[in-house]
Amino acid sequence: MDDEQRQQDDWASSRKNRLPSFTEVLSRRTRPPVDLFMFYLFLQREGAEDILDFWLDVQQHENLCRAYFKDVRKSGRTIKEDWPQYWDYARRRGSIYGTVVGMNPETKRSTASTNELLSEQDRRNLADVDEKFGGASVSPGTRVASTSPDPYSGARSTSPFGVSGLGRTPTLFTMKRASRAPTIIPRSSAITRLNLIASAERIFYRYLSPAANTVNSTENHEIYLPPSLRIHSFPLTSTQEPKTAAELNLMAQIPDIFHAQKEYCFRAMEQDAFPRFLRSKAFGNLTPISALVRLIAGLLILWIGLAAGFSLIFLDVQPKSKRFFLFIPFSLAVLFLVSHQYELDPIMVFFGQSETTPFRTLRIREPYVQKLLLGRAIWVTVLVTIFVVALTLLFWAVPGHRL
Repeated sequence: MDDEQRQQDDWASSRKNRLPSFTEVLSRRTRPPVDLFMFYLFLQREGAEDILDFWLDVQQHENLCRAYFKDVRKSGRTIKEDWPQYWDYARRRGSIYGTVVGMNPETKRSTASTNELLSEQDRRNLADVDEKFGGASVSPGTRVASTSPDPYSGARSTSPFGVSGLGRTPTLFTMKRASRAPTIIPRSSAITRLNLIASAERIFYRYLSPAANTVNSTENHEIYLPPSLRIHSFPLTSTQEPKTAAELNLMAQIPDIFHAQKEYCFRAMEQDAFPRFLRSKAFGNLTPISALVRLIAGLLILWIGLAAGFSLIFLDVQPKSKRFFLFIPFSLAVLFLVSHQYELDPIMVFFGQSETTPFRTLRIREPYVQKLLLGRAIWVTVLVTIFVVALTLLFWAVPGHRL
């Protein structure tokens, strides 16, 4: 635990003058309020956590495949001897497991729909997630659906797995559902190829299969992908070992089947949701609901303060110094209104707190974010002070006139 804490401190010290990258957040190298947990909550508020669940599940699937390949090599056999169909597929088409299976580490996938979205350094960073998601085994009993759709049912399919090249591209972040974190099942036995099929099958039925093809629709959380990356059918089943040559050749694609979709989701989150997440958490510490509550409370208290101020003026209440007590409602009102505008509560920042969900907080531990929020909190405090002093002096200076 001490070594892990020391490593976290080293990573944090390397970010003293910058915000974290998306890869660092996914690999759990950041601290609140810009860690993976807070990013998940941010997507959950937008109803878009499915895409992160999908990325994490595919990462788990790929780590499961890596663990299988490593177990084979530790047993003294080569991948070529153990799984000749996959070896031939990887040699011809390329694979992300080139280093693990003993191929040229420079080998890359040549599929037309695959883009190199991550650098080699990013891939090494993401490999560290093995400690969190690795060592997982998915048993055949964890299938979402008990039957597989007809492998030849999609007329638009361009591959045995039904990857389509036609159709419209809907908006990416539009799915609404209750939260479901990725399923992680402890590994208790040697990984088999049926486990790999079961893992891929679960991902397909949960995220990629249309709801109509799912026996239990509550387990379907379909994400939207561009037409060239959609998969319409899953011809294999985890209930029996593939036997025919066609099935064995299809099984050879299982380790890499979702990699292109995973990279697309990575790019979509990195370019769309992640910048908004950083703006929300690195420059503010309030949730939208909490900010809205402050707006309503600020307007109500401001109305009370103005009503009291005009009453003191038009009733010509003496002594005039009593008007200085107006700074109390003015301070609260202006503080709430400015906090809503900046989505930042300076008092919470001074106590080192940031909201996770409405009115629930955690401690700010990311050094650079802490510095940014402290600077903005000081600016908000100065702004509030200026407005409160101006309003208080204005109502004090107006001469009384009894109506």
